[in-house]
Amino acid sequence: MSSLKNYSRRRFLTQSGLGLVAFAGMPGFLQAMEGMHGMPKLTPNKASPNFKPDVEFDLFCQSGSVSILPGQQTQVQQYTALLKTGPKETLTNIAGSYLGPLINLQKGQKVRINLYNKLTEPTVTHWHGLHVPANMDGHPQFTIDPGEILVYEFEVLNRAGMNIYHPHPHETTAKQVYHGLAGALFIHDEEEAKLELPAGEYEIPIVIQDRLFDEQNQLIYARNMHDRMTGFYGNRILVNGRPDFQIDVASRAYRLRILNGSTARIYKLGWDDGTPLTVIGVDGGLLEQPEVKPYVMLAPGERLDVWADFSGRNEGSQLVMRSLDFSGVLPKMAGRMGGMMHANALPVGSNYPVFTARVTKKVSDSPKLPSQLSKINWHPISTTANPDKPLPIGISEGPMAMLLNGRPYKFDDIQDFERIKVNTIQLMEIFHAHGGSGGHGKESAPAAEEHGGMGMMGGMKHGNDDQKGNGQGMMGMGHKGGGMGMMGGMKHDDDDQKSGGQGMMGMGGMGMMMAMAHPIHLHGQQFQIVSRSVSADNAADYATVRDGFIENGLKDTVLVMPGENVRIIKPFQDFKGLFMYHCHNLEHEDMGMMRDFLIE
Repeated sequence: MSSLKNYSRRRFLTQSGLGLVAFAGMPGFLQAMEGMHGMPKLTPNKASPNFKPDVEFDLFCQSGSVSILPGQQTQVQQYTALLKTGPKETLTNIAGSYLGPLINLQKGQKVRINLYNKLTEPTVTHWHGLHVPANMDGHPQFTIDPGEILVYEFEVLNRAGMNIYHPHPHETTAKQVYHGLAGALFIHDEEEAKLELPAGEYEIPIVIQDRLFDEQNQLIYARNMHDRMTGFYGNRILVNGRPDFQIDVASRAYRLRILNGSTARIYKLGWDDGTPLTVIGVDGGLLEQPEVKPYVMLAPGERLDVWADFSGRNEGSQLVMRSLDFSGVLPKMAGRMGGMMHANALPVGSNYPVFTARVTKKVSDSPKLPSQLSKINWHPISTTANPDKPLPIGISEGPMAMLLNGRPYKFDDIQDFERIKVNTIQLMEIFHAHGGSGGHGKESAPAAEEHGGMGMMGGMKHGNDDQKGNGQGMMGMGHKGGGMGMMGGMKHDDDDQKSGGQGMMGMGGMGMMMAMAHPIHLHGQQFQIVSRSVSADNAADYATVRDGFIENGLKDTVLVMPGENVRIIKPFQDFKGLFMYHCHNLEHEDMGMMRDFLIE
């Protein structure tokens, strides 16, 4: 036990959380984490004379100012659009909002979008959730400079659902989204139309974001690295770009299309009077049958399709959607720091209102909730190309790195297991790669051992307790201690710690101290969740969120809690090229928690 009493000064700073502040303030920290990508500059794609669009519109990225709070207008970045060809309902502006117009497309339409960069910095737009060719997906390599135009051309292959469009330039995605560049994109199809779900004024988009303002009503963002380590959090909740949001409803059923547009904040959504949520869809569209939940977790990039029935409620009554109490999504280190990292923020996991629904009209007619919503084409594990060897997505975090599979983002840094044959279905496993019981389990050890190996910033060893953790590098990451770190040489005295040198970031205990929840987003086709499991050490925190996950729909973003292991099945069909996978905590994405799959 002497090792618990005789901390060296460096070890105390690191493990108390003060090291997080110290490391984050180191000169050159950003340079260590950024600028490694070697992204090429490509000539922007131009319109093809052979592509005949059913829908064409211009999409502008530009600066502007809007009234959000009383008083001075707020400077923002925003999308605006101009329809050139197609149905008039293709574009619908949200009045008084900085958010981009709602885009409505039909399955089977051929679409051309001309993206104009009217900003003073590079940008590119990603169609989050859409199944499109790699060169139309908004990969950072297609970023355009101010004054340039990028042309997207694709056929809508998705089933009905709510998707997102937002910037994806490397290292500045979060900043641009935070300042207003985001919008919702809806796909419609015949299967959805036959259900005659609430539409028009009875279908309401709900885009939830958190923001921090200064005394002049201007947005504050990421003042230092402390604001980025766990993600940036504001102290005001905005819905559709407005504070204190309220919807006036009649006493009938509505369809609420909810999107978490925050850069980092996770919500636990539930009605204030305990009325259950009836969920009819998620990221990838409609569920097969409605699911009734006491609350639903919603991480950045995730969407919900909610059947909200106000029938029987009296005129003048109101219902408040709140984010309810929960725990475990932030690292234990952050807790030890007494809130230093987010002193001005609305506490994550606390109870606060998101929006209010007020009944202003009594009506007698209301549509009936369908018992059968859709048919999903599920893929059994037996149909995957790798049923016994899931592809790993190993999450690791620390003061000096936010990594996937032991590596930060770098362009053209494809590992062997990141090369995937086109037209295959792949089994994948997302897990926390640092040591302790939250690490990778015995069941998947062979696959992870074969795929993981040494990363640019340290080794990643997964599996059972027989592995002694010999990863070396700036961030040694192993069970049983973690090997040599950047500064080497802190030996533990207790017998269980077998590795001789813990460095600045040996990731045995330290990795677990920094473990946090990550919404993992995979570009391209949407996936199905096969299983979720969590370590016993994290069970108490997990109990505060576990009833809010929906696994019976198609997803493109999944929240992975500390100590959790999530298996998914994802198709890679139709298109070759680079498709990204990354954390949709956008600050983490910009810090390098992002990788590419090469489909070939």
